[in-house]
Amino acid sequence: ASFATGPRQDNGIFYEIRTYDIKPSRMKEFLELVNRYFHIRVAHSELVGFWSAELGAMNKVVHIWKYDNFAHRTAVRTALANDKDWQGKFLSPALACIEKQHNEVAYLVPWCQLGKPPKEGGVYEWVTFQMKPGGPALWGEAFRAAISTHINTGYTKLIGVFHTEYGLLNTVHVVWWNENADDRASGRHKAHEDARVVAAVRESVRFLETQQNMLLVPVPCSPLK
Repeated sequence: ASFATGPRQDNGIFYEIRTYDIKPSRMKEFLELVNRYFHIRVAHSELVGFWSAELGAMNKVVHIWKYDNFAHRTAVRTALANDKDWQGKFLSPALACIEKQHNEVAYLVPWCQLGKPPKEGGVYEWVTFQMKPGGPALWGEAFRAAISTHINTGYTKLIGVFHTEYGLLNTVHVVWWNENADDRASGRHKAHEDARVVAAVRESVRFLETQQNMLLVPVPCSPLK
């Protein structure tokens, strides 16, 4: 199938990426609410991961939800609106902690399956690439080659590559896992000195507008830990 941003996996499954900026004075309170009551939300649909930013951003959380299709999401949102426990115990007090909310709909790219870390207790690097307009027909092959080269070197573990369908188009989010922040730093230095990585990145960067990253730490309720 082909959408506004190009090819996607051959099913209706998509992922809603939600990013919340939390008031600095309320971050601890917000995370306590998540840990205490988020099981109510998870009963309605599948949570892929939930993280708080450690580096690259402050007082920010990111969570990913999986849906079978858009009708599924609509049904879940309707059920949540009618769930008194969710509305009263979590949503009402949580909204007072939130400064800003942002959501995107994204698909896994066709050549990527959602991965899992080899063990719990690591850190996640969330890298956002804003590519030149034109979609994967323009930059997809070079981007895939760059990501594949990073995978093949073994310096880091790929979790997923998400391509936006709603939100800022031509955006790709790549999620990596490392055992800890020092392990990530070491792998980064090795990649910069690896001729295979340098060549692949040099080709893909021709199509890049901007990029940014965050180091994320999973909260206790996150399935990806």
